[in-house]
Amino acid sequence: MAVLDASEIERVFRDEYGRAVAVLVRVLGDIDVAEEAVQDAFTAAVQRWPSAGLPPSPAGWIITTARNRAIDRLRREASREDRHAHAALLHARGEPAEEGAVRDDRLRLIFTCCHPALAASVRVALTLRLLGGLTTAEIARAFLVPEATMAQRLVRAKGKIRDARIPYRIPNEAELPGRLRAVLAVVYLIFNEGYTASSGDRLVREDLCAEAIRLGRLLAELVPDEPEVMGLLALMLLVESRRVTRTTPDGDLVVLADQDRGLWDRDLIAEGQAIVRRCLARSRPGPYQIQAAINAVHSDAPAAAVTDWRQILQLYDQLLSLAPSPVVALNRAVAVAEVDGPDVALALVDGLDLGGYHLFHAIRADLLRRLGRDSEAALAYEAAIGRTENAAERDFLQRSRQSLTRG
Repeated sequence: MAVLDASEIERVFRDEYGRAVAVLVRVLGDIDVAEEAVQDAFTAAVQRWPSAGLPPSPAGWIITTARNRAIDRLRREASREDRHAHAALLHARGEPAEEGAVRDDRLRLIFTCCHPALAASVRVALTLRLLGGLTTAEIARAFLVPEATMAQRLVRAKGKIRDARIPYRIPNEAELPGRLRAVLAVVYLIFNEGYTASSGDRLVREDLCAEAIRLGRLLAELVPDEPEVMGLLALMLLVESRRVTRTTPDGDLVVLADQDRGLWDRDLIAEGQAIVRRCLARSRPGPYQIQAAINAVHSDAPAAAVTDWRQILQLYDQLLSLAPSPVVALNRAVAVAEVDGPDVALALVDGLDLGGYHLFHAIRADLLRRLGRDSEAALAYEAAIGRTENAAERDFLQRSRQSLTRG
């Protein structure tokens, strides 16, 4: 019998951890107990599978093993008068562990992780932990906090879910739109942190981008009739298609106009554009769908010089009407610069209250540079440099600042 490679068990862990936890939360009625049970089951898998081989249904094996081990543990703890163990044991006795309802189980768990009673940053961390299977250490690194700090946050979040009796269920029809927005925002936050890391030496966190896309695909599978779910997935796929061209081999940032479009991932572009077309056919536009459409226009252009900026500007006008914000207005100004000129765009940018946002100063610096106002551009670059903690972005801005003195 062929030896099962450790990477194959790791792949099963990434693919099946979230669904196993989701099923066990329903079965056991307690997130902590469910999570520990699934971890125990995977520990058993690491010991057994290399010699016995991968079972026909890895997820079923994990869920059954986890349930049995959890019940054994709960019986022992219940004998010590642990009221939570008693409750979980009673819950487990009345709940089957089969996988048939896993679609709804995972959706319930997503909505539980993203409940509005939890702080936004905790929602992201809890989603990564329970559905992504990321370790506490991995999540702590993503948030740039000590592992012990993140562990405490996760414990408090799960405690709040238990003590506040946050329901483990899919919201009803009246609640769904608002709650779904929170879920999509969490997935998009994960993707954005991966796309441009808020700090550190690397521009991109590939692991977070991949995890956000995986969660996006899961949501698209679970709620396929929600166009904003499909819009977010399309947006992430189209942005991800450019990832390998966003930096040089040395890790230097490359702006969109200078990227080698021949290296863009055409399969991701085709998939993203097909989803955008399906969204357009539904005629239920939303912010994620419009942002996906903007990126679809970029991906249509074989060269930066032939980008249809007028269409992009029209899409930004629609986005600004649906989801008005200073950041959307800032991004719209970039399109205005290409259609009406940098002077018109600069007037719009100067009217925005985004002084603490590094990209506000970076965009303003570029507009001033294009207008030949180099001394003002240098000051704007310095303001941008002082407001980013990402080394790749900071190096790019410093090179742009230095190019002014060489010109």
